[in-house]
Amino acid sequence: MTTTVNVSGTAPAHHEQPRRNRRTGYKLRKMNWFGGGLGWVWLFIVMVPIYWIVITSFKTQANYFITNTFAPPSDPTFDNYKEVIDNDIVRYFTNSVIVTVGAVVPAVLISFMAAYAIIRGIGNRWLRSMNTLFLLGLAIPLQAVIIPVYLIIIKLQLYDTLLAIVLPSIAFAIPLSVLVLSNFIRDVPRELFESMRMDGATEWGTLWRLAFPLTRPALVTVTIYNALGIWNGFLLPLVLTQSPDQRTIPYALVSFQGQFGVNVPAIAASVTLTTIPIVLLYAIGRRQLLSGLTAGFGK
Repeated sequence: MTTTVNVSGTAPAHHEQPRRNRRTGYKLRKMNWFGGGLGWVWLFIVMVPIYWIVITSFKTQANYFITNTFAPPSDPTFDNYKEVIDNDIVRYFTNSVIVTVGAVVPAVLISFMAAYAIIRGIGNRWLRSMNTLFLLGLAIPLQAVIIPVYLIIIKLQLYDTLLAIVLPSIAFAIPLSVLVLSNFIRDVPRELFESMRMDGATEWGTLWRLAFPLTRPALVTVTIYNALGIWNGFLLPLVLTQSPDQRTIPYALVSFQGQFGVNVPAIAASVTLTTIPIVLLYAIGRRQLLSGLTAGFGK
């Protein structure tokens, strides 16, 4: 009679299979099914308006009122896109780009330097009061101060110019940007700053050679967030501009509203065209945006 001995000392393979099954079952039980279900519900809620806007942009104005709202067009047409382009959408798009870039770049740079000064000078009473002032800016909505902003723009003789939109946009983008960037810079180890000082680096050099690369996710976060808010802004262009040449994309949508009706397919086509830069911006900076939103508040 022959007996087989397991020389390696390991357990037979059939003992490992139940362990793997138990681990797999434990992982499945730990999965957040409720959160995942809510995520799918939220995805459906978000995708329905996007689907409606896209299919509506390919319908004619006559078919829009006689067909099912969520049914795809039986005879798609690009006439709405042609109409949007013929109505100076390129000029409005250019104005929005100028306003967004002209406001976001200074706001992010000023906020970054202010956040660095606040964190590096925690013991300074004046800097602490400035931080409080920035935080108070979060409590003041734009709608509450639109009349003083209008009067200031009139006094500066900037009314009906793109600069009239850029300057208030910078002011209202700074408070939240300082809050996010200061929380991110606070998580940078103090030993890194001390080592830069021992190497003879100045505060200005430490700012751009150490703090700037380490806070890149937070910078991308505030850049995308402010760009979306300024790009979609409607109140400032409405109050501070008048001529059609100074209109931005959101305010230009009013031109598709007539006295007795609204060209809904044309509005849907213009919204589809103007959403493309936003989607591309999010696709490019998605990873940096998510890491910047979470890493700055890790402690």
